Amino acid sequence: MFRPLTRPTLAGQLLLFQLTVILLVLAAVAGLSLAQSAAVFNAEQGRRVTQLAESLAASDLVRGRLPEPAPSQTLAPQIQADLERWQVSSVTLADPGGRIVASTNPLLIGTQLPLGDGVLDGRGWRGEIELGGRTELVGQAPVIGAEPENLGVQLGVAVVGQEAPTLARLLVQAVPTLLLYLGVASVLGVAGSWLLARRIKRQTFGMEPREIAGLAEHREAMLYGIAEGVIAVDDQHRVTLVNDVGRRLLDLPDGAVGRTLDDLDLTARLRDVLTGTVTGSDQVVLQGNRVLVVNRMPVEKDGRALGAVATLRDRTELAQLERDLGSFRSTAEALRAQAHEFDNKLHTISGLIQIGEQDEVVRYIDALNRHRQSLDLSIGGPIRDKAIAALLMAKSAQASERQVRLDIAEGTALGPLSAEDSADVGTVLGNLIDNAVDAAAGSPLPLAAEAWVRVDIREAQGAVTITVEDNGPGVPQETAEEVFEHGFTTKSANTGTTAERGIGLALTRLVCEHHGGGVRVENTGDGARFTAQLPLPDRPVPATPVPSTSIAATAEEPT
Repeated sequence: MFRPLTRPTLAGQLLLFQLTVILLVLAAVAGLSLAQSAAVFNAEQGRRVTQLAESLAASDLVRGRLPEPAPSQTLAPQIQADLERWQVSSVTLADPGGRIVASTNPLLIGTQLPLGDGVLDGRGWRGEIELGGRTELVGQAPVIGAEPENLGVQLGVAVVGQEAPTLARLLVQAVPTLLLYLGVASVLGVAGSWLLARRIKRQTFGMEPREIAGLAEHREAMLYGIAEGVIAVDDQHRVTLVNDVGRRLLDLPDGAVGRTLDDLDLTARLRDVLTGTVTGSDQVVLQGNRVLVVNRMPVEKDGRALGAVATLRDRTELAQLERDLGSFRSTAEALRAQAHEFDNKLHTISGLIQIGEQDEVVRYIDALNRHRQSLDLSIGGPIRDKAIAALLMAKSAQASERQVRLDIAEGTALGPLSAEDSADVGTVLGNLIDNAVDAAAGSPLPLAAEAWVRVDIREAQGAVTITVEDNGPGVPQETAEEVFEHGFTTKSANTGTTAERGIGLALTRLVCEHHGGGVRVENTGDGARFTAQLPLPDRPVPATPVPSTSIAATAEEPT
């Protein structure tokens, strides 16, 4: 069985690559060298053969013998001596018609000599011609008569030629130099390849290219195959990686990679979590219309911070479920509070009966009935949405248990809502009431003063406006812009609640802005007033929506 050949290592691949490059460079150098050698030969030998041809044409022997009937016999010794003395390939003489009459190659006598331009007009010429079956670089010079009878007459042409070297000959001459270059370049290439491979292996933790490619493929498959969003930033808070889920959850543009977090449209809290300003696991942040859970893990190498990787989980639907569960929890709390209140009333009635005050029992029960009817009329009458009415009754019972009076303002009116709108209105109303009850119950009041919360709900111009006032300490003006930010809270750590603090008002703003409205807070003479506006679908939107955050301090700042 044949075993497959193993792939070369990184050092081997670099060596093969560099040797290939060296060979290509040497081939190019050889070509240039051959071309340069040919050019040098044509320049130097061209000048030489031209000078020799002019010298031959000026010879008195040539001028005197060339016009004779058979000049080859008398000129043969002369041109043969010139051939040996000048170390050229051929010496030739031709008549004025270009027919060869004397030559160092006897076979050429009587043949036609290829003449250059202007030679028959008395001008010299040099170039390559075919002479005797080989290519020669020749110089041609006219032979001009000097005797009185032929003064100024062209008697013929003198030609001196040097055989042009072939490509193979030039290559053989260049082989020693090329081999030297190849040896030196090979040694440098091997050493450079080894050093480069060693450096690259240190930077790639000893992995070969195929291992790096496999790791990159596995990373891509993992990042784009998981349901969670992933975003990575370097130590300069630049985004270095983000998968499709992360880009969708954060509403990032396509060119987000390479940009800093400050350049992206992210909330301040999300930037704080991604940069590590806010630490801890499972950080809940609000981004756009989504509730996200972010886990950030710093990345270090050799004690040096390289950045961080964060995972993002969409908890928007879970937050909706928690909101719906909150409605049931509010109902349960209301039932518990009502059971506690009913238990107290039963103890009162039992005590009156035991002391024989039957008439007082009747009057006490009548008073309870009137109070109940008054509560039903004040809530169930103007509030025709059953879920909101039930929520107000539950919050009234909870507030009463904490010694806070919950009042419904005159003129409150709300018609039936769709299930989605009713849930959103209930979220905003419940959070604002809880916040107001906490403020009123925890505020020190003068003797005989009563803590109260007033709720006003109006529906006009296709929007529901909710106003909740309390006689608590109010909102300090310097923190008015922060109360709607996620994570901000004025509650103490020992409130006893297990819910995450600082998210109620942030969710309130998120719900209002999702409907195209807003929420604001302002201080009054008694405490604080929160106003929320929710435009509803399929109804006219009010012309002037409430801004998200603002405050107008109309009273002295609370302590």
